[in-house]
Amino acid sequence: MKAKLSILITMMVMLFGTLGFSQISLAKIYASDSQDSTYKRIKERGYITLGTSPDYAPYEFQTTQNGKSTDVGMDISIAKKIAKDLGVKLKIKNMDFDSLLVGLQTHKVDMILAGMNPSPAREKSVDFSNVYYNGGQSMLINKKDAGLYKDKSSFVNKKVAAQTGSIQYNLAKKQISGASVTGIEKGTDLILALQTNKVDGVVMEKPSAEAFAANNPSLKVIKGGFKLSGTDSSTAVALPKNSPVLKAHINSTIKEIKDQGLIPQYLKKAGSHLKSNTVNTSMSHYWKFFALGVGYTLLISVCSVFFGFLTGTLLAFMRLSKNKVFHAIAVAYIEFVRGTPLMVQLMFVYFGLGLFVNLPALTAGIIAVSLNSGAYVAEVIRGGINSIDKGQTEAAQSLGLSSRDQMRFVIMPQALKNIWPALGNEFISLIKESSIVSIIGVTDLIYQLKIVQSDTYRGVAPIIVAMVLYFVMTFSLSKVLEHYEGKFNHA
Repeated sequence: MKAKLSILITMMVMLFGTLGFSQISLAKIYASDSQDSTYKRIKERGYITLGTSPDYAPYEFQTTQNGKSTDVGMDISIAKKIAKDLGVKLKIKNMDFDSLLVGLQTHKVDMILAGMNPSPAREKSVDFSNVYYNGGQSMLINKKDAGLYKDKSSFVNKKVAAQTGSIQYNLAKKQISGASVTGIEKGTDLILALQTNKVDGVVMEKPSAEAFAANNPSLKVIKGGFKLSGTDSSTAVALPKNSPVLKAHINSTIKEIKDQGLIPQYLKKAGSHLKSNTVNTSMSHYWKFFALGVGYTLLISVCSVFFGFLTGTLLAFMRLSKNKVFHAIAVAYIEFVRGTPLMVQLMFVYFGLGLFVNLPALTAGIIAVSLNSGAYVAEVIRGGINSIDKGQTEAAQSLGLSSRDQMRFVIMPQALKNIWPALGNEFISLIKESSIVSIIGVTDLIYQLKIVQSDTYRGVAPIIVAMVLYFVMTFSLSKVLEHYEGKFNHA
């Protein structure tokens, strides 16, 4: 199953998680909807928000319809039926799989359908519906190696890959003797590692393995032969703790799906989308995806440069201030931001502050990147101001300039000239660092790169396109900065 639980998410779950509550009888559940705040909120606003990670065909992935990217797959079909049975609309929020559980606990989403395994570890933090699908664990190999491998027993002392922290990863670690097991985040990257002979085989859930093999003639599925427990191959809907009414409604829908035998239909429909995705896998066919990614990347970068510069300037003056309180606040902020990863800061802004303010993913991304950049810009500006000879200040004072005018007309112009290259490097870095926002579902260039990889089953070509686009953006900016640097030098 797609069961990734990284250390980061474990920490976030511990921070924002809620305690489990005792179960309530169904009679009492239906007697009062007020016992389920999630269900009540869904009915009041008229829509339910699905959290998913559309890179796991045939469960959830994206396809192009009328020039637009659309979420499809078995899980999406199930989610649509759940929404229909509830009498509400379905809204889909895409994000990295690692972020989904935290998103559920901080009310960014109301339910998760993402090929998720109802493991005991997860059940401590969220509730699960009844199981709606039981798959199996298979292995993918290169077709040219079909004569070498039959099942997991053939991979003794070989190189094997699986999704990081997943059920498949744990199975490979425990049940393939002497194997070197590599954890890789994305399914498309797993396939790329296999095709480039970085690994000998990939452990993957049966439906996903078959989807990749069906659309890539160089791959072959073989049986896994793993010893599986009841939960190692099951998939369920994840729900917030203490949501008994919503859980009862979803379980009712799942029962209807099983009774009517709808799962095979959903998988067949997903298969038709997979085939349409591979009809034209040229990168030019996906130019709108890359164009949208570039647009969001530039938007985030421009906003972050503007607000980061303002924040950095303020922090620099606060740190240079003789006021001990201002100085202490600036030092504490700068050291804290520089001492923590941007990814953690982003998740705190989006999920942590999300407990109090429901920030859109794009807004949260701009805020996090701006605040992070501000700390580094502050040190650049402070260094530039300190680099100005004290004689300049004394000369300005002899002319009768006020402290404000000294800084405005004498110190800052010279400091800006000195720090312009360093500021330019920070602005260029922002274009690349903004890629981190893809983990919360912002459709920047990296996010679109992953979608194109998932749609086309081509690992390298989308990466090359993204590299070229990033180079064009950063090179263009560097030339603009060089132009103004030349003006400063001749001023």
